[in-house]
Amino acid sequence: MSLKTMQASNVYRQLLKVVEKHIGKSGSKGHFRDFITQEFRKNDKLSNPCEVERKMKLARNYTFLLNSVHHHKDLLFSYNIAVDRSDEMKKVLNKSAASVGLRLPEVYQP
Repeated sequence: MSLKTMQASNVYRQLLKVVEKHIGKSGSKGHFRDFITQEFRKNDKLSNPCEVERKMKLARNYTFLLNSVHHHKDLLFSYNIAVDRSDEMKKVLNKSAASVGLRLPEVYQP
C-alpha cells in the first residue's frame, strides 16, 4: 500500500467515525455515510494528484469542523450560556447513577 493510499484510508476512517459520533448512524441519517463513501470511491478514479490532495484536505477540514462545532456546543452547555440545561443534567445524573448500579426514579408529570 502506498503512502497516499494509507493517508486516504486514515482520513476516510476518521471522517466516518466523526460523522457516526456527531450526526448518527440511524436509517434517516445514513445518507451522510453513503455520500462520504461515494465521494471517496470517486477519488480512486481521479488521475490528477492536485485534485486528490485538495479533496483529502477538504475531508480533513470537514472532520475538524464537525469536532470543533460539537466541542463548542459542549462548552456552551458547560458554561450555561442562556441554555436550558435540565435535559443535559438529567443525562449526567442518570449516567452517574448507572455507574454505581442505580436508576433514578421517573418524575411524575401531570
